[in-house]
Amino acid sequence: MLWNVDLTLVDVAIVSRDAYAEAFRAVTGRPLVKLVPPMGRPDSEIVFETLAVNGIQAEDDHLPRFLSALAAAFADRRGRLAKEGRMMPGARDALKSVSRLDGVVQTVLTGTVKSNAVHKLKAFGLDKYIDFELGGYGEEPYPKATLLQVAQGRAKQRLGTPFTAANTVMIGDSTRDVQAAKIGGAAVIGVASGRSMTSELREAGADLVLPDLSNASEVVAAVAGLTSPAGRKAG
Repeated sequence: MLWNVDLTLVDVAIVSRDAYAEAFRAVTGRPLVKLVPPMGRPDSEIVFETLAVNGIQAEDDHLPRFLSALAAAFADRRGRLAKEGRMMPGARDALKSVSRLDGVVQTVLTGTVKSNAVHKLKAFGLDKYIDFELGGYGEEPYPKATLLQVAQGRAKQRLGTPFTAANTVMIGDSTRDVQAAKIGGAAVIGVASGRSMTSELREAGADLVLPDLSNASEVVAAVAGLTSPAGRKAG
């Protein structure tokens, strides 16, 4: 079970922007004027686009330096996450309820770097439901669809079970999440809690779309249905 983080489980956009601004200044020596919107993209992609829109010619060492600076800047602000951010409606109950399903292991597939993903979920007490070692993260040099397959490979190595669209489910709020899941080989539940509307998530190919995570029973039923023989046949 793969969860997107931002606008699916938590919203910490204010803190994230501040961390990006500090990292940008640390790497370029200039103030950040414009930060490109995440829209489901990994930090590695956001970094390059942000450099470009701010008139910085990317060099070979810019990405690793920026990601390192971003992780440090975000860690310095972790105390602000619960105060200035929010947990998305129903996130805790959804994670807790899904964790009770037999055979389910929950991790994340996120555009954010690993350390920041841990800080984001830990701030709201959601980290205890997540196996972070099996996930896929924004500092890894893969598109999100490939990153999903990397996460499946990690799970197979740990658990000894091959993971395919028949036994892998992703939950995300953006059309990019949906597209990555379909290309990478996972069933996908869209939640219209982020910037993508219900109709957009459906058009992108989501197997199911929920308004948010506030109905934990509905989330559990969706996950169970998509991983059951009947659910796979219907899909």
